Amino acid sequence: MIIYNVTINIDDDVHDEWLSWMRNKHIPDMLATGKFSHAKMSKVLVEEEMGGTSYSVQYTCPDKTTLEKYYQDDAPQLREEGMKLFSNKFVAFRTELEVISQQIP
Repeated sequence: MIIYNVTINIDDDVHDEWLSWMRNKHIPDMLATGKFSHAKMSKVLVEEEMGGTSYSVQYTCPDKTTLEKYYQDDAPQLREEGMKLFSNKFVAFRTELEVISQQIP
């Protein structure tokens, strides 16, 4: 299992609009690609020196091949929409994580 993690710092002046867009449009669009089984959005509780609010969004997919297919088929269009709406109002970095084990009590 692969977790595709996107960490975003969003400017305070567009925060509420961005958060609504993420919940109601972007994350559903990501899941609609059929490449991710679920998504989890978390607020980062550490204050950033640059200001704004940071979030981590973790999308789970079955394997690296599926993630590569997302990069090819879907990522350009989905990223472009966010750039159009919130240009120069956020910074983002992406991390790929491989799940080694998961323990549930």
